[in-house]
Amino acid sequence: MEKVIAVVVTYNRQALLSECITALRNQSRKPDAIFVVNNGSTDNTEQWLQQQPDLNFITQKNVGSSGGFSTGLNWAFKNNYTWMWCMDDDGYPRADALENMLHTAEKNDLKLYNCAVVNKEDKKSFVWKTGEHTSIEAVNTDTIEGIGHPFNGTMIHRKIVERVGVPQPKYFLWGDETEYYYRITKKNNIPVCTVTNSVHYHPASAFSYKQDWDYTSGWKMYFYIRNRFYIHRAKFNNKASALVNYFAFLAAFAGIVLLYQKTNKLKKLGFIFWPAFDAFRSNFSATPPVILERLKVKSQLSFNENFVSTIKTIWAVLFTPSMVKKVQTQ
Repeated sequence: MEKVIAVVVTYNRQALLSECITALRNQSRKPDAIFVVNNGSTDNTEQWLQQQPDLNFITQKNVGSSGGFSTGLNWAFKNNYTWMWCMDDDGYPRADALENMLHTAEKNDLKLYNCAVVNKEDKKSFVWKTGEHTSIEAVNTDTIEGIGHPFNGTMIHRKIVERVGVPQPKYFLWGDETEYYYRITKKNNIPVCTVTNSVHYHPASAFSYKQDWDYTSGWKMYFYIRNRFYIHRAKFNNKASALVNYFAFLAAFAGIVLLYQKTNKLKKLGFIFWPAFDAFRSNFSATPPVILERLKVKSQLSFNENFVSTIKTIWAVLFTPSMVKKVQTQ
């Protein structure tokens, strides 16, 4: 018998987690189990989880969304679940989402399925670009082929995990889901679709690269820039193409900083080289506290000191022989 497990990753959002779990419990076709990965929450999430007898959960240190879904999918796979229905804690599925998803998935188990991710406020607009559609009301097909938005009601068969593996825990966040998506769809040629009558409600996307971000607290930008290198490696079979596209991304990101950022433009430009350098070195040691501390130190340096530091980093990236060789062979 095929068993379905819902895998939910959470961090410091107990109220939203409770909303998600309630929606899972109220599914017309209930999941056979619910597994929550608590990424070291410091609110009352741990206490709340201990009071939920119908949940399986594990509490681990905060290793980001990548580490959370890596743990969750590994646990589900080892415990012989057939389908793994993955989501973050800030969204929740409509009551018939799993039933409709499974009905569609009966046709092909070696396919990546995703809920239609809809704004939880207006209940109709798509949160992210979904083909040519802007609203769920305008869709007149059962599936939208070639599109998915992990991990927001993403359903994965164990055959995919057997072939592709699980998300890389070392990526932490911002890009980890995209790398896994391309590893499934591009590297392994597994088709993907959005199931339009299986709806997952999610907050509207508030982030924009053009918005002015605070330099001293913008630790997430580190992961966004570093992980983009690995996204391109998963997306493009040719290593040279991946490298060229990554350099194009860095140039475009620098252009966005110059055009749209209002504060600390030069410091933000210099910042770009640090995560890029770590990407080329396959250095995954940076954590949010480490990044924040370095940003704090950098913010206190003079213009000349920051300029010299940036030039040294560029020199190391471009002209260290061992580095050039490593990048060319990756």
